[in-house]
Amino acid sequence: MSVRVRFAPSPTGFLHIGSLRTALFTYLIARSTNGKCILRIEDTDQEREVEGAVESLIEILRWVGITFDEGPHVGGEYGPYVQTQRIDIYNKYTELLLEKGGAYRCFCTPERLKEMREQQRVNKLPTRYDRKCRDLTDAEIEKKLKSGETFVIRQKMPLNGNVIVYDEIRGEIHFDASNLDDHVLVKTNGIPTYQFANVVDDHLMGITHVTRADEWIPSFPKNALLYQSFGWEMPKFVHYPVILNKQGGKLSKRHGDVMVEEFRDKGYLADALVNFCALLGWHPKDDNEILSLSELEKCFDIKSIGASPATFDADKLDYFNGYYIRRMPTDALLLACLPYLINANLIKALDNDSFKIVKSEKVVGRAYLEGIVELEHERIKRISDVVDAVDFFFADELKYDPNILLWKKMTTAEVKENLTGLLKILDEIKTDVWNVHALEGIIGDYIKSLGFNVGSVLWPLRVSLTGRKASPGVFEVAYILGKHETLKRIKRALDLIQ
Repeated sequence: MSVRVRFAPSPTGFLHIGSLRTALFTYLIARSTNGKCILRIEDTDQEREVEGAVESLIEILRWVGITFDEGPHVGGEYGPYVQTQRIDIYNKYTELLLEKGGAYRCFCTPERLKEMREQQRVNKLPTRYDRKCRDLTDAEIEKKLKSGETFVIRQKMPLNGNVIVYDEIRGEIHFDASNLDDHVLVKTNGIPTYQFANVVDDHLMGITHVTRADEWIPSFPKNALLYQSFGWEMPKFVHYPVILNKQGGKLSKRHGDVMVEEFRDKGYLADALVNFCALLGWHPKDDNEILSLSELEKCFDIKSIGASPATFDADKLDYFNGYYIRRMPTDALLLACLPYLINANLIKALDNDSFKIVKSEKVVGRAYLEGIVELEHERIKRISDVVDAVDFFFADELKYDPNILLWKKMTTAEVKENLTGLLKILDEIKTDVWNVHALEGIIGDYIKSLGFNVGSVLWPLRVSLTGRKASPGVFEVAYILGKHETLKRIKRALDLIQ
């Protein structure tokens, strides 16, 4: 039987990084086995549903390269693929489960349940349903139904013994049946809970492997007993290891970004996120950690998924992102950087190939911008870093503390003397030979001829051109700025140290 797996998120907002890992592993199980990957939307929790979340989810998964063979956006023979569109199906199987004795109607009111739980807390007992309605007679049930009492459907759990289940990663897991709650399968409004709808859907859609985070292990015996009650063959279960932060706690928005959309907006590449997430609980056999999605599709093996918690290491994600940025062609890098430069109001796009620098209103071409972003190609770890890295190129007048023009123990007079000399020799360079090679040679000869220390000349020059202590190579910066702007900035520095 061919492998069929599903990713079944709730449309309750943005995609959590843990959910991306779940989607990725599930997708890779399908692709590595020539199986099918299905998207199913679990929208039974109507109160938490966010408008537009499904479309956003499909878009962000498409961005990282995860596609589906069946789903609400592509169709398929096992639809509908949205749970609220399957209520009639659930009703049918609810009645069947009641007939088989695997569930029962519970007429307890919210007030009674609240009082029951409070008593359990006072008596230091586990807070779970006390099974008051479990053994109602047919006559009692009929009477309550006729009087219009509302009810939920609860699963009838065994009262003793062990429930043994098998996870593909952890092996056998044993549960004491006496600790299991008769939990709700169908709410008073007739909408099923996750536990019931999932089992019915997975069976009817022919899912061979149920893949999910290990936080669902406590519900594993409930699922297994439902399959048993219906007399259905149970699929294989794969519970992915939990993802923890570096302090050993759960990932949370309060402690940093956890939404995939936020990572994308901050300049993380899809290739980097995929590569990083693939190593959260799985490791390739050959220890090669740089893997594209297409490579992962070929080498991913479910047997290499570990049970131990995975650690979300933001530094490692930055490493991967930097690696993939460095592999980008310059034109692709500029294309990725443009939205950040525009949103920072450094430039405005006039058309596809011409841009206006906002502060100076100078019009520049694509090649000029490519030269700027290429200077930071080896440095930036996130595309968004480009704004802070290169904003000095787009300034009309740099603002900085004149004291940083002094290199080590230089005096103001020495800085002024060196910059004045630089201004003279640079002014003599013809515009048509203004390039990195010429600048490096001419300035180098100037330093040697006067016996200057290299730092005493290049440091104040760097600060004059960038307003910073650290920047790309000073010759490259001067070349991109051009002769006019370079001289203008050196004159500005001389004015500052008067």
